[in-house]
Amino acid sequence: MTPPVLPGFDYRRVDVAGVTINCAVAGSGPPLLLLHGYPQNHLVWRQVAPGLARDHTVVLADLRGYGDSAKPKPDEAGRVYSKRFMARDQVGLMRELGFGRFGLVGHDRGGRVAHRLVLDHPEAVERLAVLDIVPTRHVFRHVSREMGLAYYHWFFLAEPNGIPEHMIAADPAFWLDSQMDAGIEPDVMADYIRCFSDPATIAGSCADYRAAASTDLTDDDQSFAAGQKIGCPVLVLWGSQGFVGRAYEPLSVWQEYAADVRGTALPTGHFPPEEAPDLVLEALAGFLGES
Repeated sequence: MTPPVLPGFDYRRVDVAGVTINCAVAGSGPPLLLLHGYPQNHLVWRQVAPGLARDHTVVLADLRGYGDSAKPKPDEAGRVYSKRFMARDQVGLMRELGFGRFGLVGHDRGGRVAHRLVLDHPEAVERLAVLDIVPTRHVFRHVSREMGLAYYHWFFLAEPNGIPEHMIAADPAFWLDSQMDAGIEPDVMADYIRCFSDPATIAGSCADYRAAASTDLTDDDQSFAAGQKIGCPVLVLWGSQGFVGRAYEPLSVWQEYAADVRGTALPTGHFPPEEAPDLVLEALAGFLGES
């Protein structure tokens, strides 16, 4: 199956310290990196990125383990798919493309990678936008019955001994359909399924969730204990119809982790870029255009 491509975007495969990152680049102006979530790839931005490319050099990247980026074998220590390593890929990608400092937008898992990236590489990020998440540390420190039911996949995917890998591989299309609550074009959904039909994608994405429940928490606890906060301006967008909007007060939570926070709810579920791309584009363009 030939993967769909975004018209006007230049597709590249860039080696970053031995890990190949798949990306698509378009536009001109200040550089802007967009990171996708689970269980998607860079195509989640298909209806948002062209508008942003009118004023920015937009880079859409597949995270390691996802899409058409490299999928290193997971390690027992949980570092290979830690957000620290995944963030390092993306900083390296932007440097390879000639951008030492850039705007950063992340949805879902991409938002968690972005959070770690701006903590580890504060000099690299001018502005950060996160979509439909609160910090991983906050989620695990406030586990409830509602959270366990809504985020059951966090615990399922983190199970060891190959259990989720085996079960997802039996019917990737069924699994992805169960995780998506947005109407998605058939060719895009087919590409998400194509990627998750690769056992290495299933393994890498499970390792991503295992890291979130282990090594990432250790890193986040250390940053929090040291009083480390995000220093750049932060925009938080969340879906009023999703779990984040129901369970948390996102702005109040993010104010514990960042010095300069603003944001708003959107009339969506968990996938604002696919459910309300025009509203996401409007909010991002306004935020990124602030002086």
